[in-house]
Amino acid sequence: MDNNECVTSISQIPPAPARSLPDFRNLGVMLRLLVMVTLASLMAAVLRTAAWDEVPRAFMAISFSVQPVLLLAMLMLYLAGPWLARQPYARGAALVLLSAALAALLVHGAVLRIPGMEEPDRLRFLVVSLAAAALLLGYFDLRGRALSPALTEARLQALQARIRPHFLFNSITAVLSIIRSDPKRAEVALEDMAELFRSVMSDSRQLSPLRREVDLCRQYLQLESLRLGDRLAVEWHLEKMPEDALVPPLVLQPLVENAVYHGIEPAAQPGVVSINLYKAGSEVHMVLKNPYLGDADRHAGNRMALANIRERLALHFDAEANLDTRTLGRTYQVHITLPYLTGAAR
Repeated sequence: MDNNECVTSISQIPPAPARSLPDFRNLGVMLRLLVMVTLASLMAAVLRTAAWDEVPRAFMAISFSVQPVLLLAMLMLYLAGPWLARQPYARGAALVLLSAALAALLVHGAVLRIPGMEEPDRLRFLVVSLAAAALLLGYFDLRGRALSPALTEARLQALQARIRPHFLFNSITAVLSIIRSDPKRAEVALEDMAELFRSVMSDSRQLSPLRREVDLCRQYLQLESLRLGDRLAVEWHLEKMPEDALVPPLVLQPLVENAVYHGIEPAAQPGVVSINLYKAGSEVHMVLKNPYLGDADRHAGNRMALANIRERLALHFDAEANLDTRTLGRTYQVHITLPYLTGAAR
């Protein structure tokens, strides 16, 4: 694909809507709602009390009224999430406010049934709930504009572009290692590399099926085996892999590349790269292990690649995805957890 084709494909992408409701099923959105309402309750408690030692009691009293409304509204919005996502912004925002009002009225009615509880003013309770919901909607609207789809796509393209030169360089190095000793095999490898790089240059903004990522890694490892021979052994654990799961493009291949570069290439003895992909509940897990040699200089590049993948996971999944690394004796492990999504679910 030449530069003109790249520019054309990007310019033909339809513009995303200027405003959209937050995904009320997203863990990051739910955590932000809880944190913001809790902080607002704490600030209200500070303003209502004359002495600092009275703040905890006032905070508990406010939270007892506010948190049930928030949790009930979040439950309703969670259940209606897929339907809300299909609504125009104005209608969706009105439905969010209606959910907040309904939750306030239900909680107000429940409070009246608790013996000894002081009856709160219904109108005031309702107005405060609607005002809080409107403020939260305004916050997410401003945040959505700041993290607009265009800016997110540009950031994803930039992050993806950092990976491709390393991929191309290592692939060419693998072919050069056999071009004199086995020209025919090198010719076939170049053809495979061309096909492989064509898939690497595809659109990085859309999620990719996990089986495609596995195929990409298999092709890459075949190229590396030309250079490393028997020094590189790969163990695939794919019995529980959800092939239809959608993942960010090139989320697995850079980890495999780092495993080869940091764990296999500098070692004098053969080493094993283990790749375990499986689904547990509503999550997809990717666990990759390789020998750990403890070379700090070589692992500096590894940290850059991990930071790149972390940022792309955050752009795609917010707080619902996680990347964890640890050293287990002489083994280095990377564990990625992300939500199980399919084409139908999206």
